[in-house]
Amino acid sequence: MSQLPHRNVAVLGATGSIGASALDVIARHPDRLRATVLAAGSKVDALLALCRTHRPLHAVIADPAQFERLRDGLRDAGLATQAHAGEAALETLAAGADCDTVVAAIVGAAGLSSTLAAARAGKRLLLANKESLVLAGELLMRAAQESGAVIVPIDSEHNAIFQCLPDAHAHAGLKRIVLTASGGPFRGRRREELVDVTPEQAIAHPKWSMGPKISVDSATLMNKGLEVIEAHHLFGMPRGRIDVLVHPQSLVHSLVEFVDGSTLAQLGLPDMRTALAVGFGWPQRIASGVAGLDLLQHGRLDFEAPDLEAFPCLRLAFEALQAGGTAPALLNAANEVAVSAFLQRKIAFLSIPALVEATLDALPATAADSLEVLRDADAAARRHVTAAVG
Repeated sequence: MSQLPHRNVAVLGATGSIGASALDVIARHPDRLRATVLAAGSKVDALLALCRTHRPLHAVIADPAQFERLRDGLRDAGLATQAHAGEAALETLAAGADCDTVVAAIVGAAGLSSTLAAARAGKRLLLANKESLVLAGELLMRAAQESGAVIVPIDSEHNAIFQCLPDAHAHAGLKRIVLTASGGPFRGRRREELVDVTPEQAIAHPKWSMGPKISVDSATLMNKGLEVIEAHHLFGMPRGRIDVLVHPQSLVHSLVEFVDGSTLAQLGLPDMRTALAVGFGWPQRIASGVAGLDLLQHGRLDFEAPDLEAFPCLRLAFEALQAGGTAPALLNAANEVAVSAFLQRKIAFLSIPALVEATLDALPATAADSLEVLRDADAAARRHVTAAVG
């Protein structure tokens, strides 16, 4: 086996859970992987702590008001790391010569521009930012194709499909792809049992350790709906050939079915480090720190159909994918504002899908032929939900 090439890695969203997992894998391979750029939103103290450990060439804080604290903190720590602030700096570094690999793990639409910059620059892109594909999937995939960028999805489900397909776009004999869903903390509950659930209950995911927004998305199944839209772009699959199965053990991460009756699945413990190690090493395999899967210990694997009445966000995502154009951007933006309102206790849990559906009804989809159009749709949806929340 040939030696894994040395990779200089930009970790965008370094202070989040995926950033922490990425840095854990990087630290296991000091001879082959180096974190050269670390970026965070506003958590300057956490970013400084990471800089002291990993000693990157560059540190970026998205909030310009935190620049002086970052700069002074790096100087006081005796680090040569250069301080930067703002979205333009993030884009420049993601596309620049000091990294060849970019972990795109900034949550929300805020991660879109830096992800696109990395794709246009031909980087190896470990993609954990859902919104880049949901908002601008066609633009992102086109940019990657034109530049020769390699996109390795880091969502466990898409990473599983990536591993099961010899070529992500070679569809000869491919019948359908099946994304698995844990079902979240409310799996098995009827719609009327979800009326009074609290933010604390919604973010208590049974299998994965994630941020509050993604945890709520998992509880509503919107997370899976966004993943359906992502899969459409990543693997060139039409809506009718993408299915979802609820699998509470979260050991089978997704399945790929072929016309000859074969189904391939990727299994593993629910730990993001596996997908990140695939991203860093592919087509080689490198140690991730995750143990192997002992099926005797786990005993059984269960599967069931998703309940679209109790969890209508998944249905809305399928409908947005079918509508195309700006509909997925509207869906995503409306959901972000609704989830934020729920976490702030301004609305009830079941109001999240209701607000998303009302937004899709009020703002018809148009052609998504530029980033400006998509940003306008995103802003319009946010205004609509914000006004509705009051």
